[in-house]
Amino acid sequence: MIKGADVNINTPLGHQIGLTVFKPKSSNQKSIIISSATGVLQYYYSKFSVYFSELGYTVYTFDYSGIGKSNKNTSQLKSNIVDLKTWGENDQASVIDYAILQNTDHKIILITHSIGGQILAFNKNVSKIDTIITVASQSGYWKHWKGFERLKMITFWYVLIPVLTPLFGYFPAKKIGLFENLPKFMAYQWQRWGKHKDYILSEFKSDELQFKNFDRSMLALSFPNDEFASKSSVDWLANQFVNAKVDRQHIAPNDLNIDNVGHFGFFRKKFQDSLWNMINDWIINKV
Repeated sequence: MIKGADVNINTPLGHQIGLTVFKPKSSNQKSIIISSATGVLQYYYSKFSVYFSELGYTVYTFDYSGIGKSNKNTSQLKSNIVDLKTWGENDQASVIDYAILQNTDHKIILITHSIGGQILAFNKNVSKIDTIITVASQSGYWKHWKGFERLKMITFWYVLIPVLTPLFGYFPAKKIGLFENLPKFMAYQWQRWGKHKDYILSEFKSDELQFKNFDRSMLALSFPNDEFASKSSVDWLANQFVNAKVDRQHIAPNDLNIDNVGHFGFFRKKFQDSLWNMINDWIINKV
């Protein structure tokens, strides 16, 4: 089985990003970069990465600054000043540059999970990407949800982040059973967006953002029963890519005779013969 190799890269802001590189035995001259969900360690995507590497892709996973392998000294999380703009403009963009430099003849495929698609707004390298696949990448505005899910989103934006973050000096997600702890400025910016119907556009003008600069094929996926990415929230983000050729698919598990996918299931190995194979076919047809 292919094993990933750890690599550290320096970024324009002077901090290091920890990558894992999965190199195929025989290359198909395509590279996949996986931009993870909020507070989700890159290790979560390793089985998915191995699968695609065995198909010939060179695959890169990475952690955003302040998370996992990009946070060597966890005691310094309180002093970490990065925000979501930094994650897109510096971290995600730097990994794309690195992947291109490593294999200049490769097509670049970016697969985003959740917030990974949102921070494309700040990625000045978006025009260097040959195709984008977003998995449950969405707006976090709370009115995109209904019922109990809406209540949870309201609690997250209006109670958990504003109360816990100043107490700890960072957002202590692990202590409340969510995901990895988050830098405070990142959490505060995320909170500001989540309270506003225009989400990212409540803080930045559309002309300042990079969505419009991607004009190639894009696949935007969502799934029923996703408590973190409702269909309308994924629609909102997909609609920001005004010049892209967007293939918007809301996939019902019954249509593929598979189990419920939810927000995190797509990257689980049990979907390799269904969703993963479908993605490979889509890439082959588009790139």
